[in-house]
Amino acid sequence: MQNRTDLALEQTEKHGEREGFTLRRRGQAFRITELVIDSDAHGAVIGRGKGRYLTLELPCGTAPAEQAQAEELAAELRGFLPEGAALIAGLGNADITPDALGPQAASRILATRHLRTELAADDPETAFFREMRQVSVLANGVLGQTGIETAELIRALRETVSPAFVIAIDALACSDLSRLGTTVQISDAGISPGSGVQNRRAELSERTLGVPVIAVGVPTVVDLHTIVRGASETPPDLSALPNMMVTPRDIDRLLHRMARLIALSVNLALHPQLSFADAEALG
Repeated sequence: MQNRTDLALEQTEKHGEREGFTLRRRGQAFRITELVIDSDAHGAVIGRGKGRYLTLELPCGTAPAEQAQAEELAAELRGFLPEGAALIAGLGNADITPDALGPQAASRILATRHLRTELAADDPETAFFREMRQVSVLANGVLGQTGIETAELIRALRETVSPAFVIAIDALACSDLSRLGTTVQISDAGISPGSGVQNRRAELSERTLGVPVIAVGVPTVVDLHTIVRGASETPPDLSALPNMMVTPRDIDRLLHRMARLIALSVNLALHPQLSFADAEALG
């Protein structure tokens, strides 16, 4: 049985580098691994589509200052962004802490789409804000709360909001305990919310939405069977052991920190004219 994970890097580590995969490593505040899969056929072996996947891992020991982390993450994210208006989708359930990354991050992202009409065009004091990229923010909850798939809602909003791209922020599953709450994955291959916990919802991708989708996620859960297999030298028979999703006991602190970091980075990536102090003041 395969370990459940949403991290393309973990799947690559298990299967090894293969034809059609390109791996590059770099980073200062983070240890960054860039994986490029050149076709859907080559990516099928690890269950991933064609695209670019960045894994940003905080180093062990003393973590770099938040500003260094946010600025490096923003610079990497900016490399994925087309020109034009953005729609930010905070995926997940705000009432369940390990699944609340999307809503918590979305609550800190600066929405600017309304500013050009709300602010006086002849007021020099508001010119800075009127010239910012148009950004809309959506955090609608999960299907069980609303009866609406996020993909359906974004398709319905396209004509009104007219986004050039979507950034989807979501909590992920991983297979390595050390990556819980310490790792960020960015991908231009879209996202299937809940896939890591076998609760796959409608896919968010350029194919389904008609605009590029950049997925940003942080692993917050790992399943029990994966933990047991990882701690055993020989694969044990787990058929009689109930499975469950496990999250760190300090998940509230981890989630707050990572939601804030992602929001800071998204704001800096979308609005290069902001300083870190500006972005920090926003939330």
